[in-house]
Amino acid sequence: MTHAISRFPVPELDDLPVDIRDAIVAVGEKSGFVPNIFLALAHRPAEFRAFFAYHDALMDKDEGLTKAERELIVVATSGLNRCQYCVVAHGAILRIRAKNPLIADQVAVNWRKADLTDRQRAMLAYAERVALAAQDIVEDDHSALAQAGFTPDEVWDIGAIAAFFAMSNRLVNAGDIRPNDDFLMLGR
Repeated sequence: MTHAISRFPVPELDDLPVDIRDAIVAVGEKSGFVPNIFLALAHRPAEFRAFFAYHDALMDKDEGLTKAERELIVVATSGLNRCQYCVVAHGAILRIRAKNPLIADQVAVNWRKADLTDRQRAMLAYAERVALAAQDIVEDDHSALAQAGFTPDEVWDIGAIAAFFAMSNRLVNAGDIRPNDDFLMLGR
């Protein structure tokens, strides 16, 4: 059974602005397939550019949080927000970056029961507050992160990643964007 990538229009690659078409082709060449999120967002070029610029600024840093920690935040908060696309897609990336075929499933279902370090638990507790109840964040939340060894820049990144993916989760759910089946076996 085939399903549409999104409930909204998905443009043909040849109809896209050159920069967006080139970005999509490059991702496809690197991963062996084109993640559906790229195709689904391409119908709104200015938003595509802004979305992926901020995504890359948050997720591709080499300082501070590790890339696996960044993906851990995405999978945990996307699970809380019930975003199938982000759990499946970023779960695959987490399995690869953490070199652990089990971690993404554990974290997506209930990060409190997952095999995590105390540092990771502190990080995800804060990420959960940002994703679901940012209005309730108090100084004690920041103190717990400092005690766990996070720098102010890392705390910012935890919050920014959780907030960005809360928006992404809602956008993907509203658009009924389906995860690629290709993600399901990556890193297993």
